[in-house]
Amino acid sequence: MIGSMKSLMLFFAGGLLVLSACGYRLEGGGPVHPGVTRVGVEVFTNRTAQTRAGIDFTNELIREIQDRTDTAVVAPANAAYLIKGEITAITFSTLSRSSTETVTERRVRAVVDVKLLSPDKKVIWSVNNFSALESFTVGSDNIDDESNIRDALEIIAQRMADRLVSQMSANF
Repeated sequence: MIGSMKSLMLFFAGGLLVLSACGYRLEGGGPVHPGVTRVGVEVFTNRTAQTRAGIDFTNELIREIQDRTDTAVVAPANAAYLIKGEITAITFSTLSRSSTETVTERRVRAVVDVKLLSPDKKVIWSVNNFSALESFTVGSDNIDDESNIRDALEIIAQRMADRLVSQMSANF
């Protein structure tokens, strides 16, 4: 019994050693990008008709950096490293109808470009045409529909922030 317990503990310890050797890390800890301990995040430029999208996407990215990394988020004016983002498109498509004239479900797709700039303003990491989708139920009136759109965009912003921080901090 003690021998099998020792073997099990050695197996788990070996697994952790292998995972740490390849650069894998558990959520939380580590910089947002190698060597970046402080970063500023500018409000995303918004090229769409969705008025709050730039602020919402920026806030989600800041929250994700603060929650999952050791990198401090500071005011852009006080930051050596800077993240700039641009929402290039938010589009809608029909998923289902109850009749030829009545849409019951739609899909929203957001597309962003994001770059991380070094102190000398050179791009050290970037991604273009980064996108995410979410479906939503079409409301019975304009107020419900706008609320459903905002909810879907919040989900997209959260999902994108998670994926962006994962890609930025990947150090394999």
